[in-house]
Amino acid sequence: MEFPNFDPVLIHIGPLAIRWYALAYVAGILLGWRYAVLLVRNQRLWGAGSPPANAEQVDDLVLWVTLGIILGGRLGYVLFYATELLWRDPLEIFKVWHGGMSFHGGFIGVTVALILFARAHKIAFLSLTDLVAPAAPIGLFFGRLANFINGELWGRPTDVPWGVIFPAGGPEPRHPSQLYEAALEGLALFVLLRLATHKALWLQRPGAVSGLFLAGYGLFRILLETVREPDRFLPSFPLGLTMGMMLSIPMLIGGLWLIWRSRAAVPVADVSA
Repeated sequence: MEFPNFDPVLIHIGPLAIRWYALAYVAGILLGWRYAVLLVRNQRLWGAGSPPANAEQVDDLVLWVTLGIILGGRLGYVLFYATELLWRDPLEIFKVWHGGMSFHGGFIGVTVALILFARAHKIAFLSLTDLVAPAAPIGLFFGRLANFINGELWGRPTDVPWGVIFPAGGPEPRHPSQLYEAALEGLALFVLLRLATHKALWLQRPGAVSGLFLAGYGLFRILLETVREPDRFLPSFPLGLTMGMMLSIPMLIGGLWLIWRSRAAVPVADVSA
């Protein structure tokens, strides 16, 4: 099927262009913020303990996370996917409006922001990441939809009936891998984390929810890299690996370790069973 004729710009206000991609970031951050506030206000989820932050602290945390996403995402893109910018056009690094963001870079940026915030407010780091992790798939969902609207990060050539001919992707139909990622990294991961927080009460096991996010995202991303077109400007890696796979494998391993590490902390609901 032909790619829908989406305009990446929603509206022009004088010289200012409001882009769908920017709105995806705004929607993900705002909805994730409100979801985190709901989590800290639900005492049942935390059992006998207290949430790691109150609603006012979550409000402050939003700015830290936003800076981590933008700065980390852009620097990660340059370091992982466009290293030549460091010597060819260093000023381009700061032009985030030209596009080019990396999830793994954003993840590192947010992690650094959470470390600094936890130290500044004397909050247990893993409990803080457990609060942020369930909200992260919301931003991933909107971000992948924006990738589809922009007609970027398409999949490999395919003959499946729902293959899409992207304007910049050549004449052959391709996997709409952006939509696959929105479904798995966004919707499926959100539901999985929701079950962990509200049914299994894993917020009472420091590190467990964070580990589930890392392992879930890492697994989904590794699987989806098999249908996502590798970046053509990157070298060929051994064993058919892609940059996305190599960056996600440590997430998967680290996430499984965090879940294993948290096993000693048993939720209150399990103790009474």
